[in-house]
Order: sequence, then C-alpha cells, then structure tokens
Amino acid sequence: MSRFTLKHLGYFVAAGEAGSVTLAAERVHISPPSISAAITQLEAQFDVQLFVRHHAQGLSLTAAGERLLIAARDLLRAADDLGDLARDIAGGIAGPLRVGAFRTLSALVLPELVAGFAAANPRVMLTMVEDDEADLAARLRRGEIDLALSYAQAADDIVFERLALLPTYIVLAAGHALAHRPSLALADLAAEPFILLDMPVSRDYFRSLFDLAGVAMAPAARSDQPETIRAMVGAGLGWSLMTARPASRVAANGCALVYLPLADMVPPMELGLLTHRTLRQTRAAAAFADFCRAHITTDRLPGMAELPAIS
Repeated sequence: MSRFTLKHLGYFVAAGEAGSVTLAAERVHISPPSISAAITQLEAQFDVQLFVRHHAQGLSLTAAGERLLIAARDLLRAADDLGDLARDIAGGIAGPLRVGAFRTLSALVLPELVAGFAAANPRVMLTMVEDDEADLAARLRRGEIDLALSYAQAADDIVFERLALLPTYIVLAAGHALAHRPSLALADLAAEPFILLDMPVSRDYFRSLFDLAGVAMAPAARSDQPETIRAMVGAGLGWSLMTARPASRVAANGCALVYLPLADMVPPMELGLLTHRTLRQTRAAAAFADFCRAHITTDRLPGMAELPAIS
C-alpha cells in the first residue's frame, strides 16, 4: 500500500472542517470520490476510524480523528513553512497569505494596505476575507485565515495586538443645522432620529456610549451596511455614530457628510491584529503583520481621513 501524502492529509483536514465529503470536495476543487479514497487510505494505513459516517447527514470526527486533525494541520503548516523558507532563500517572501478583516473596516483599510504590501512582496499570493468579528475568530481556529484586522476581543485562544485607537464621530448631513459645530455630545441630538450601524460589535459599543452619557438609545432606523448608513444620513433621515471616518466626505448617493468629534468622554475603539495563540505564523503572515504595525497607527490609518490626537 502506498504511503499517505500531504495531499491526502489536506483532503482529510478539509473533510474534518466541512463535516461533509461533498463540501470538502468543493472547498479543495476535487471530486468527492477522491476525498473518500484519501480518507479510506488514511484509516487503513493508521488502522483507526477517523470519521463516523451519517447517512445523508455528512461526517463527524471520532476522538481519534479529532486528534489526527490537529496533528495534520500542524504538519501541513510545517510543510508550508518549509516551502516558504525555500522561496525566501530563492529570493524574498513568497507563498499564500489569507487575511481576514472586520466588514466595516475592509473597504476602507484593506485596499491601500494590501496594495502597498503586494508592491513590496510581489511573490505573496494574498486572499482577503471579510466577515464579522466572531466569524473571523472561528476562521482563525479552523486555520482558514492566517490573521485578521479587527476590533479588540477577548478569547483564551485568540491574541489581540492593538495597533490604533479609533475615536467616535457623529455623522451628519452637511446641511444639518448643527454641522458647523466643532463637536457634539449625544445629548445635543437626543431628540433627533438616530440611525444605528447594527452589527454585533458596533451595536454593543455604541449602546455603551449612550449608557455612559445617560442618554437613551432608541434607533429610528438601522442597517448592518456602513455605506447604507452614510447614504441615509446624507439624505437627511437622521444622524449616526461611526469610528471609521473615510477620506471621502461624500456618501454613495452623492450626499455630502460631516464627521464631528464626539464631545462626551468615552473610550475609543481598539483596532488591531487577531492571531491564533497556538498556530504558527507563516513568513508571509509575519511579514504582513510587520507591514500593518508600520502603517497602522492612531495618528494615521490607510483609507481614512487624518485622525485627531487621542489623549
């Protein structure tokens, strides 16, 4: 019997993560019988059952399968590291890199950041993944991404490295009666319709700001799309709060906006890198992390307007 290969292990990991031969085959762009054959060969060679087959309901890992899945991931990463090292010796950082980003940040921060990194590291094959904060952490745990740009979160197996502090802004239509003010407090707009950026992290953070200010948060409208929020504000439907201040002050519908600093004394959001505590970083991931440290600061963020100092 032929020995297993890294490809067999890759198919096994894909099946273990997907819980389905069909989904695993779609993920790695191979036929389902090839996935099944790889699993059968591994089980025969190791003399252990890796999966419980559920008729028409996919697969579930056995206890032995769960242990082998962890070891297989480590081995595949080690193989990637070896390939990275060989490419480095041949000349420069190279290889695949999968970068995640919180959805409200990706359109603003990633394009300029990725363009700069790609220019300096043309042999890195970079893939971007946009998702919510909890899903980014889940992708890190499954090894689907190497690192992510997101807001701070607490988890035993996820490491957050702060790169910048983001102040909060009140977003108004340019023609609003209070748009000329240097700053505004939440109480100044308590009687006007508030439009909430309705995403788990943003929603909870903004609610905490209202609580600290002693103002009730009663959204008149909500959306989980930042550009929709900006367009609604520009159209005069209300005001909003945001921590991301784009370089452009025009919404997608062509309406002009103003971003005023929040006068209330509230904690800023923390922006930084998420990595898995125990998974080893590839050289490409380490290089991207270094690039982020050099180009993301509290004073300047790619894709955003110049930020005021935070004391």
